[in-house]
Amino acid sequence: MGTIVAVKRLKDVMIPEAEFREKIRVVGDMNHQHLVPLKAYYYSREEKLLVYDYMPMGSLSALLHGKGAGRTSLNWEMRSGIALGVARGIEYLHTQGPKVSHGNIKSSNVLLNKSYEPKISDFGISDVVGPSSSFPVRVASYQAPEVTDPRRASQKADVYSFGILLLELLTGKAPKNTLLNEEEEGVDLPRWVRSVGKEEWTSEVFDVELLRSKNVEEDMVGLLQLGVDCAGQHPENRPLVTEVVIRIEEICGSSLTNRKHSEVVIETE
Repeated sequence: MGTIVAVKRLKDVMIPEAEFREKIRVVGDMNHQHLVPLKAYYYSREEKLLVYDYMPMGSLSALLHGKGAGRTSLNWEMRSGIALGVARGIEYLHTQGPKVSHGNIKSSNVLLNKSYEPKISDFGISDVVGPSSSFPVRVASYQAPEVTDPRRASQKADVYSFGILLLELLTGKAPKNTLLNEEEEGVDLPRWVRSVGKEEWTSEVFDVELLRSKNVEEDMVGLLQLGVDCAGQHPENRPLVTEVVIRIEEICGSSLTNRKHSEVVIETE
């Protein structure tokens, strides 16, 4: 049986072939545990394709909002591990290699392998496609208020988007302007969470699946506060992603250790 891959078609590529090939080469050189690796690409006048590893569990968005394979529910250990993995992936983009911003962080761009380990997709291509392109599709609710051109989003704008994703992960609610079906739309997550008194966060805000977890209420509240901090209106008040990684590690240390131990697999012949 051959290798299963995912193929994405780029539309409205506005740059010359040589520049395209150089930018995609840079993307191909990015190597991190929490990035979806680019395996190959195809370029012709009619077609531009990117080939990635296939992620069998689909997107975080699909799993959270009822469209995932088998509708697997995500417990606290899984969600805290996903939060840390995504933050580490963004940290790599911001601080290593070409030190780029992602520009389109959202739950549908977080893919999961068979161990539910998160991998960020669509990185490094925001300035390859034209501003009117439908790929990648950007959802305004993840976009920082100061951003006027998503192709030029700053690293602090990525932190804002991560904050929205973190609130989505903890509440189980989709962000505003994310159409789930014909009758239901998303929520302005930062405004909604701030409107609920902090003393009522546990009973009013968290996804019901998380309320089944024991002895992690303080960790959940700490991670929710981090999401609110990341999604602040003013970029200068948002933490750097390196600080975000450290705070998640401090808040969720025991939960992350438990998840790591639960993922040990014993192979037999």
